[in-house]
Amino acid sequence: MSAEPLTPSVVVDEASMTYRVLSAEAVQPRRGLRGRVRAARGVRTTEVQALQPLSFVVGRGESVGVIGTNGSGKSTLMKLITGQMRPTTGHIYATSTPVMLGVNAALVRQVSGEDNIRLGCLAMGMSRAEAEAKRDAVVALSGLDDHALQLPLKAYSSGMAARLQFAIATSVDPDILVIDEALNTGDAQFRERTRQRLDELREQAGCVFLVSHSLSTIQEMCQRVIWIERGVLTMDGSPRAVTRGYNLYARAMAQGRTEEAQEILERKRSELVRERIAWTGGERPTGITAL
Repeated sequence: MSAEPLTPSVVVDEASMTYRVLSAEAVQPRRGLRGRVRAARGVRTTEVQALQPLSFVVGRGESVGVIGTNGSGKSTLMKLITGQMRPTTGHIYATSTPVMLGVNAALVRQVSGEDNIRLGCLAMGMSRAEAEAKRDAVVALSGLDDHALQLPLKAYSSGMAARLQFAIATSVDPDILVIDEALNTGDAQFRERTRQRLDELREQAGCVFLVSHSLSTIQEMCQRVIWIERGVLTMDGSPRAVTRGYNLYARAMAQGRTEEAQEILERKRSELVRERIAWTGGERPTGITAL
């Protein structure tokens, strides 16, 4: 990571997330007098910590990859950053409202790709004239031809739909963009177009988060990578270093060498320098766009 001072775009300050779920006993049917008495005392719940407290700062112009095995808390973190959920503890701040690919550009399966472009742009706050002006750029980025644009979305392959969704979502030039598993489809030409588009977003002083299981995509698209494992921030650094550490861990787990995998986790976590957020004047901002 660069030693130069960052101009913050997103600040995660000791944020954590704990879910409260029904206990195994609570979901069992109640039978007999004893069961009814237990039920009358209230439903029992248990807490599941999806994310342990973590802190980091993402500067303007950074593209940050987020990796980790399934269930490690990656998507939970993205929901916290985009404001879909509030952290159980800690705070998250941003210079503008983050845009999550797929949330701000929902597609309608029953209408054509052409109509989806228009509807998607309008749904993100554009005027009709602005949506029309963006149309050609969206089509060029998606790589869809005129025939495909006239077909209903339900006739599209998952890859075609993902490309169109990405093209629509990035048409608004968001200052902060979150992409969750959207770039794993498409040919080399599409990946090159998406890389160019992400470069444009960074040049416009924004930042990009990319969640993906494709380490090659992460290495191609990102300048920095965060590894979250079992809800714990494990590494934060260059794509090459972080993906190498993650590969060693994933390979050990896949081969059943759990003790070795645990040793890798503990070593990487011990090497991580935990970031402490220092606010000017010692007081946190009062609004999400206060940075």
